[in-house]
Amino acid sequence: MELRHLRYFVAVADTCHFGRAAEQLHIAQPALSYAIRQLEGELDATLFTRTTRQVSLTPAGEFLRAEATRILDAVDDAESGVRRIAAGRSGLLRLGLTGTAAFSHLPRIARIVRRELPAVALDISSDVLTPDQCDGLRTGALDLGVLRPPAVGDDIDVRTIDVERLVLAVSADHRLAVEPVVAMADLRSESFIGYGSHDSAVNHAVLRSARRAGFVPHREHSAPSTAVLLALVAAGLGVAVVPASVRALPLHGVVFRDLADGGTIELALAWRHGVDNPVVDAVVALLAAELAPAAGITIAQENS
Repeated sequence: MELRHLRYFVAVADTCHFGRAAEQLHIAQPALSYAIRQLEGELDATLFTRTTRQVSLTPAGEFLRAEATRILDAVDDAESGVRRIAAGRSGLLRLGLTGTAAFSHLPRIARIVRRELPAVALDISSDVLTPDQCDGLRTGALDLGVLRPPAVGDDIDVRTIDVERLVLAVSADHRLAVEPVVAMADLRSESFIGYGSHDSAVNHAVLRSARRAGFVPHREHSAPSTAVLLALVAAGLGVAVVPASVRALPLHGVVFRDLADGGTIELALAWRHGVDNPVVDAVVALLAAELAPAAGITIAQENS
């Protein structure tokens, strides 16, 4: 049984007229009549009662009409689904995000994808450091990452979506809490709290800023996550220099202050080079356009 014959049959069943059905199908009426006879012969059943005045369905024809409609709808859905997947408009995207990006950028990313690519489902892993994201991209555990460059390894492509200023986090009773703007040199004698990972892009950015100010920061404590880092700051155990997006994670007892010369840090999309994944291509193109640093409004800008 050919799908073509089922489509012919449904057209005749819907119109109860071979001539009108032939016009809808853009085929000659004799060819349509022959195809229906072939179908009846294959099924060994009469599907239509034909008279000189009308065409009507037999009980077997009524049954086949319902089944053929269901089958053809399923085929059409399958074709549409395949096209959506091939175009990157449907499927699953496993997304990893660095700690602060989960607070500052995930809500907007999720809204953009849901609005423009509603058939793309997101499987989200948050608070994943850049090296771990790169490993996940290589193994296939992740399809797309939102991380702090540089990426680890040569087989990861990146595209910047935000450039954030670094800001100072201090306890509410710290001497610098009353200052609206602080210079890096003012932190020379302070104890610092940093991220525990040796490969932390934030740690490296803070070190570069401190060296430009003429000193090397003394790290008193390390934290496995941004939430723990802020808790240590609130306890008065040290100061921290963090991306401005951390302001999206307020904590009682922590005050954020602008740094005049703190520098900036990038946030980027990352994916494995050379992987043929239309969903990744579609989401990267969408987010790169929507979140371009020159055009996008970032959390860091909103809270400054």
